[in-house]
Amino acid sequence: MNSAATVHSLQQRIAEMQPLRLDDRALPIAPGLRPLLPGGALRRGASYAVLGSQQLALALLAEASSAGSWCGVIGCPAFGAEAAAALGIALDRCVLVPRPGADALGIAGSLSEVLAVVLLRPRSHAGPGEVERISARLREHGSALVAVGDWPRSESTLRVTASRWRGLGEGHGLLEGRELTVQSQDRRGTRRHTVRFAGGAVADPAVPEVRRLVPR
Repeated sequence: MNSAATVHSLQQRIAEMQPLRLDDRALPIAPGLRPLLPGGALRRGASYAVLGSQQLALALLAEASSAGSWCGVIGCPAFGAEAAAALGIALDRCVLVPRPGADALGIAGSLSEVLAVVLLRPRSHAGPGEVERISARLREHGSALVAVGDWPRSESTLRVTASRWRGLGEGHGLLEGRELTVQSQDRRGTRRHTVRFAGGAVADPAVPEVRRLVPR
């Protein structure tokens, strides 16, 4: 079966299984990510760019996925199912196209017609015409695109400027979490935020952090 027929078959199957959308305005994200985006959510019909962390890009899908929405991950051959599940992504509602070849943008556009959120790692720079075609589909079908890398006319651009792992001492200890310093750029201007991961998922800033004591 060729790629076009495969995508069409996926569209039909997912459309039959997709639950009714209860909110046509926004797609939820984890509380720890809400300061990064205007409105604290993914806006349907919009695109977002994430630079410097595939983990952060995947985390933007997790809340909508765990709430029942379908999502897709395109062009990420190193996708880790266990790590994605720890973030909160429902693997049984996730379409994975790890090696889309030269047709990555076309596949992303087609799947955006039936998926709520599509994560795309493009192999090359997208031209103005390609961006406009995908943007039109996002608006028409009320889906959101998260691009790993630069993406023209994105609603927000999130750039990781620093990363720090926690839990390791001087040659001992366990990795307990990760902290990312993220620069967000959107219509509000440019801001810096700290995003904390614990146990593989985005930590809720309202929950106090518990650090494990390591004997010396």
